[in-house]
This record gives sequence, C-alpha cells and structure tokens, in this order.
Amino acid sequence: MERQKPRLTVLSGPSGVGKGTLVKALRKNHPQLWLSVSATTRAARLGEVEAIDYFFKSNDEFKQLVACGGLLEWAQFAGNSYGTPRKPVEQQLAAGAPVLLEIELEGARQVRKTFPEAFQIFLKPPSMAELEARIRGRGTELEAAIQKRLKRAEEELKAELEFDAVVVNNDINDALVQLELLMDLAGNE
Repeated sequence: MERQKPRLTVLSGPSGVGKGTLVKALRKNHPQLWLSVSATTRAARLGEVEAIDYFFKSNDEFKQLVACGGLLEWAQFAGNSYGTPRKPVEQQLAAGAPVLLEIELEGARQVRKTFPEAFQIFLKPPSMAELEARIRGRGTELEAAIQKRLKRAEEELKAELEFDAVVVNNDINDALVQLELLMDLAGNE
C-alpha cells in the first residue's frame, strides 16, 4: 500500500484532556513528527530559544504576517499576539515531515479556513467528571479558575462534530495508538 504524502494534523480539545502528554509521547515515538512552533509578540523568557520555543516577533512584524496571510491562525492573549506561521509548516510538509499543530478550538476553526487540507482531531475526556478530576489533580489552580475551565470545556465539547475524527482519552496508551493510526504514524519510526 502506498503511503500518502505527509499532512498537517491539528489536535484540539479542552484544557486538561491530555493533549500535552499525548504530544510528548507522539514526539518520543516518532521523532520525524514536527511540532509547529508558534510566533508571539511577547518577549522571550530566560532559556527560550528562537525557532525552537517560539518565533519572537515585534508587533509590526506580527501585523505584517496577519496582513499577508502568513499565519494559519492567530489570537491575542494577555496583551500579546500568538499565531502559527504558515511558511515553516509548508516547508516541513514539502520536506516530507508530518506536521502536528496543538491548538485551541478557535485556532482549529481558523485553520479549517486557511489550510482546509489539514486533518483535524478532537481529543475529548471520557466524561466531564473525569476531566474535572484531572484538572483538580494538577493542584495548580484556584477554584474560580477551575470553574472557568470546566465551563469552557462544556462549550468546547459541543464542537466535536466539526472535526474529522474524535479520540476519547480514557486511557493514555489507547489514545496514543488511536492518534498514531489516524496520523498514519503507526509502524513508521
């Protein structure tokens, strides 16, 4: 069976569902997988490296990227702009690397318009009770922040039908295998 050409895969889902954990496992198992690097207008933090952690841009440079269609998606958060540069994604795909973009729901919706050939996967929890347990288990947030995340998650879960595939993260290993199959990575180290 002939392998398809590498594609951009978008992974989205509510906070606390396990996206970061699964992305780390995917990258460990499949070093050829390129994780998209975001551009930001915020200043680099100690230890952050250009083109590895972020592409650091001035406000004017970021605005230029937006104006010329140079971003697959973008948003503002806490006074700074963040987005996914199109050019590095296209370069990696042209070089034969599968590309993964881990983003929020609104970003996934933007990518659906700016890069419609991307394959979009929605990661969801087995239940809201389990999602709440995971968020609380982190022990990193106050009650008001937890409630805000849960309310947002309820809204985000309504969007699962917008995606090409849905993976329920009930067991991390099962979810990893499902992602590998959907991304056509299984057995290709």
